[in-house]
Amino acid sequence: MNILLFNGSLESQSNTTPTRIARSFTEHLEQRGVSVTTFHLSEAGIPLFDFSFQETPPAVIDMVSTFRNADMHIWLTPLYHGSMTGAMKNCLDWLEISSREEVPYLTNKIIGLVCWADGAQAMQGINAMDAVAKALRAWVLPYSIPIVRGNLFANNDQEISSDYLEKIQLMSALLSDRQLSNFPI
Repeated sequence: MNILLFNGSLESQSNTTPTRIARSFTEHLEQRGVSVTTFHLSEAGIPLFDFSFQETPPAVIDMVSTFRNADMHIWLTPLYHGSMTGAMKNCLDWLEISSREEVPYLTNKIIGLVCWADGAQAMQGINAMDAVAKALRAWVLPYSIPIVRGNLFANNDQEISSDYLEKIQLMSALLSDRQLSNFPI
């Protein structure tokens, strides 16, 4: 089983919030025998969504292939003005190139959603991602992780707090559960 971690933030330094969350998911999923692929938007070179290109950009073809070949996804984003990052939405819009495939978009993929905000509004980002995932014909895991950024780290910002580690472990367990991966959708 391969789970794609989609880092929808443009932050890519090793000690940033999305990188640390992705690293924690990777550790927990790999302990459960799951192969993890991380897609960092900041490193992908995805252009603005535009069908006027003569040919689809190679970075987009690679991204769409990576997204469609993963068994399941976990999407990570900071809250930006009540939603996911614009760059993340732009990336997801490019899945339109699969619309004429026999099985288009992210049909029947299961997606876990994680969003963080400085206040308690992270659920707005979860709701925005939920709407896009469903429009792409995916199934959204009924357990999501809205994060209050100020409560995410413990020990002077050195490690993820035990409360959020438990939530990451639970989502990892739910997604890697063999019964869920074999669920007939």
